[in-house]
Amino acid sequence: MIKYIGSKRALLGHVTGVVAGLLPQGGQVCDLFSGTARVGHALKKQGFQVWSNDHNAYAHILATAYVQADRERWVERAETVLGELRAVTPQAGWFTQAFCHDARYFHPDNGARIDAMRDRIEAMGLEPELKAVALVSLMEAADRVDSTAGVQMAYMKQWAPRALKPLELRMPDILPSVGGVCRATQGDAVEMAEQVEADLVYLDPPYNQHSYLGNYHCWESLVLWDRPETYGVANKRVDVRTRKSAFNSRPGIGPALRSVIERLRAPNLIVSFNDEGYLSRADLVEMLSSRGHVQVVEIAHPRYVGARIGIHNPKGVKVGQVGRLKNVEHLFVVTDRPVELPVAA
Repeated sequence: MIKYIGSKRALLGHVTGVVAGLLPQGGQVCDLFSGTARVGHALKKQGFQVWSNDHNAYAHILATAYVQADRERWVERAETVLGELRAVTPQAGWFTQAFCHDARYFHPDNGARIDAMRDRIEAMGLEPELKAVALVSLMEAADRVDSTAGVQMAYMKQWAPRALKPLELRMPDILPSVGGVCRATQGDAVEMAEQVEADLVYLDPPYNQHSYLGNYHCWESLVLWDRPETYGVANKRVDVRTRKSAFNSRPGIGPALRSVIERLRAPNLIVSFNDEGYLSRADLVEMLSSRGHVQVVEIAHPRYVGARIGIHNPKGVKVGQVGRLKNVEHLFVVTDRPVELPVAA
């Protein structure tokens, strides 16, 4: 899966372990801020019936492939599609100009491959789930040859060694259907919350000023293929300025999260929140207490790679050190009574 700040890769065992402990017989789990769909993918693999939701288009595509699409239905056709894409002649276009010349996220040779493959995907007229598998394969292939520190707010002054390697499509790890029909939706979490009926809801909202759309605007443009107007050194989509989330606002996050929590219809709730966030542990406990008994698991882990590299000016010169190299992730577990929380697998 793609590199992603806020990714639950390192915390996956903790999250899925708590879910399995609360729902030992399986059941329906809803993830309202699905991001890379890593949590939903892991829960589907364990046999849960998963509903993944996110408001960004690239996240919806990831969830469509990794949660909604079933391997037994699509893998053979997907292999045929990927084979056709691998044979496409590279042809530089909008993506190459925007992200290889105007900005240097990808080497122009790979930009030409991305342009040609993405145009071909659009021309194929694929069913939504099959198209999602193809787009995820292309997104992940591009991610493996990018020239960034993990986010698309900036790019390396010199080409990263991986950026000089040729882009290579691989089949995403699409899972077979085990626990029933899973689905992916694209919507605002506050608006979607009142539609949710599940045995457990998992919430992993944005927690500070860093916008996922701003950090991963290349993927949004790759998925939408709308060739948007861009701005700034990072060459972001112009709608990054207008598609704002209350969860990226200090005054907005509390009311927005409280609204989501109040609208949910589920007996169990897990909220993942970082100690760099706008809300404190006490804020979250107070907010969640109205729903039931609250227990908190603390998990320390390294900060994302960009933070560990340090602070640099626009010329690439290191000008400062970050304040800390580790974060603490809190899992707030809300149930109708105290439970023994399992140790991570």
